[in-house]
Amino acid sequence: MADVARRAGVSMATASRALSNHPHVASQTRARVLAAAEQLSYVISPEASRLAGGVTGRVAVVVPHIARWFFATLLEGLEWVLRDAGLDVLLYHVGDAEDRRDFFQRLPARRKVDAVVVLGMPIRDEERDRLELMGVHIVAAGGQVENYPYVAIDDLSAGRQAVDHLLFLRHRRIGMIAAVDPAEPGWPAAPGRTRAYEVALREAGLPTDPDLVVTIPWGGLAGADAMSRLLSLREPPTAVYAHSDEVALGAVRTLRRAGLRIPEDMSVIGIDDHPMAELADLTTVAQPVHEQGRLAGRMLLSLLAGEPTTGGVTVPTQLVVRGSTGPPRI
Repeated sequence: MADVARRAGVSMATASRALSNHPHVASQTRARVLAAAEQLSYVISPEASRLAGGVTGRVAVVVPHIARWFFATLLEGLEWVLRDAGLDVLLYHVGDAEDRRDFFQRLPARRKVDAVVVLGMPIRDEERDRLELMGVHIVAAGGQVENYPYVAIDDLSAGRQAVDHLLFLRHRRIGMIAAVDPAEPGWPAAPGRTRAYEVALREAGLPTDPDLVVTIPWGGLAGADAMSRLLSLREPPTAVYAHSDEVALGAVRTLRRAGLRIPEDMSVIGIDDHPMAELADLTTVAQPVHEQGRLAGRMLLSLLAGEPTTGGVTVPTQLVVRGSTGPPRI
């Protein structure tokens, strides 16, 4: 920059303002500085510019699972918006308790980022204390996190759409495969997708049979095992509501291996609209995962710009009827 200023015949401060497009620089002076910069092949260092401005231009994204479709799609939507705004993303995969503890212990001291986005995981009290030491904006995507702006679906509403569909088809013995993340078994405290099942049955005047509810770790293989348990009942259900499409697809595999027809012998419905759901002709409740990531990115940009934002954004879900659900056999 000193070379540019010398060639343009201005001070370094004026050269800096001209190169950063500061409004208080005469047009002739700016043109002279830009011409000198071009002659010298000078390129502004983004890192130096960010440090001078007191910001880093980086956003930390904390994610508990990278390989799962939901988190990868959420991240893709978020990164697309942040990249378009010229922000760099630092990805922190906190796959186990040690990774998570290390991240929250070291991040405040480094002060590497201007904001933190948390994907589909809760923030514990001690972690919140560490984040507050940084004084940065925090946004949650893919789940509601208390005290922070968020973008998420209403799990209770999505679950009701699924169970109400089965009730509309006149199913009265409905099983549920409830999935939990082993890393966060108590979050959320009252899972909306489970409450949806209980409330829907109660409003339909049906009892909740504990034998028809199987709780498993999240995943397709666990869903297949859960379906085997439901089939072993003396009176199996006529329909099964799974907390996710991946779990539902595992259940479908077990039914097909048992020689049962879908939906003639049993109906199956999931939530999410996983890419495999359409291929498997699975009825589901679709949630716009990529859009949630984009909305979280836009929310964060508004916060960084000092604009007011709402506490949270709830995106709608939609029932997608395919070939895995139908009326029960009479």
